[in-house]
Amino acid sequence: GQAIVSGRLASALPPGDYRLAGGFDDPFLAALAFRNGGYRFARFRRGGGGDRDAPRLVTPEGVDAERVALIAEAIARGRDLINRPANDLGPDALEAAIVELAARHGATVDTARGEALERDFPLVHAVGRAAAQAPRLVDLRWGDAVHPRVTLVGKGVCFDSGGLDIKPSSSMLLMKKDMGGAATAVALAEMVMGADLPVRLRLIVPIVENAISGDAFRPGDVLTSRKGLTVEIGNTDAEGRLILADALALADEEEPALLLDFATLTGAARVALGPELPPFFTDDEVLAADIARHATATDDPCWRLPLWNGYEAGLKGKVADLNNAPGGGFAGAITAALFLRRFVGKATPWAHFDVYGWNPASRPGHPEGGEVQTAHALFDLLERRYGGEGR
Repeated sequence: GQAIVSGRLASALPPGDYRLAGGFDDPFLAALAFRNGGYRFARFRRGGGGDRDAPRLVTPEGVDAERVALIAEAIARGRDLINRPANDLGPDALEAAIVELAARHGATVDTARGEALERDFPLVHAVGRAAAQAPRLVDLRWGDAVHPRVTLVGKGVCFDSGGLDIKPSSSMLLMKKDMGGAATAVALAEMVMGADLPVRLRLIVPIVENAISGDAFRPGDVLTSRKGLTVEIGNTDAEGRLILADALALADEEEPALLLDFATLTGAARVALGPELPPFFTDDEVLAADIARHATATDDPCWRLPLWNGYEAGLKGKVADLNNAPGGGFAGAITAALFLRRFVGKATPWAHFDVYGWNPASRPGHPEGGEVQTAHALFDLLERRYGGEGR
């Protein structure tokens, strides 16, 4: 409740410097909510109106100001990525943002594109080949190789027309945010590197635009994934799980100690839990409990949904190993997660987050527009799990 008050003040007060008078149970969350609530997306506004015009909070005594700034700035940059329209943030620009992040933190980046992408990541290539900007897969590595391997995968669909199974206009209006999973993974990676956590971090982002042209992949096509499983295309608008499948297969080959993926994957998740509460899926009970605990502690909510094995049969293709869009319309978030699980075998544990990445209306600490969900909670978890000091 107190973080809500602080977040509301950030949008209600005039510019100036302010202090918390006291009485906050968690002054860290209050300070962070104030920073997050003051966010403005002003990239296209003449004369500014961005963060510099927001009220500023003097960090409360006993609160780690650098940690507040690290989390708030990573969230702000992630929000910026989501808020940028597709003509400003296409595959080239999203890749450039990851390269810039790597340069700031001394990380290495490899990008697969062209013939290499078609050979090694055929699902990513198929989804993105119709677009004016070519598909690619960006692979960032950071940290000492002796540390535990933590791998983040983010869905980077810079715009989703639905492909040949084209979306109606009303469903296409917000599809600039279909790279919200990538923005979440990038924000979490920025927190990890900025805090110099003792992990071997890997960030994998398959980047495409799901467009329509004579070269677009089609309903009924059968594609062979990086893992070798064949996939029958039941719907070209279920493209996110395709590009994630190849990215997860790559991540899994290294057998990381922890594998997390983020995607604006299904409307079914929003029907189930709404835009404020992203579901997550994992078979690991310890990880599930840790995620729930840190989500509560950081006021960064998410909710576990089951990987219900009874729905596995719905993934079968008629002429291929899998179908990317099971019929029937039931349990869409679960069947999407089950599809992804087929491409993870060695990584233990793994968790999938079906984020929305958007605030439909402003609320305290969360201005209308792009949103980074679960990154703060998972940063808190990684600090505790892998030897960082935390708070």
